[in-house]
Amino acid sequence: MYAENELLIKDIVGAIRKFVRAVSIDTFQMSRKYGLTGPQTAVLRNLAAEGPLSSASLSRRLYVTPSNITGVIDRIEKKGLVERIKKDGDRRIALITLTQNGRELSKTLPDPIETKLISELADLESEHVRILALVMNQILNLIDAKGVDDDFLELHMGPSSGQNNEKQP
Repeated sequence: MYAENELLIKDIVGAIRKFVRAVSIDTFQMSRKYGLTGPQTAVLRNLAAEGPLSSASLSRRLYVTPSNITGVIDRIEKKGLVERIKKDGDRRIALITLTQNGRELSKTLPDPIETKLISELADLESEHVRILALVMNQILNLIDAKGVDDDFLELHMGPSSGQNNEKQP
């Protein structure tokens, strides 16, 4: 069976590698032009779209651990793009909010590759989108990508992480 599909399998693996490389190049170009990493840019975009959020909420939205998001926030806070503001009624929680410089910069950031992909997928026929979704899920199952979903974050953040009154994803 493998011999029959060898060329197709090579094409699929090659296409996945090209996709990963395209995302990497997009992230590198953003970093070079704006001095921001992919996660830093994602934090700015989330805050611009949703308003102030806790670091726990940002970590869930960006699929990173809480300790990782703390470092990301620390670095963009040093750049003067965000600030931590204590939440009214619960001083233990700090909401991350854009500064004026952060708001201005977030308006100039180009669309990420994900936005381009979503836009192009929206133009396809529903049946084609359904087939692509099935294929992508099958590929993720083949590589056992279970650790790259919300359950992974629940394990690292604990079950009580979403029990406050902030905006949830």
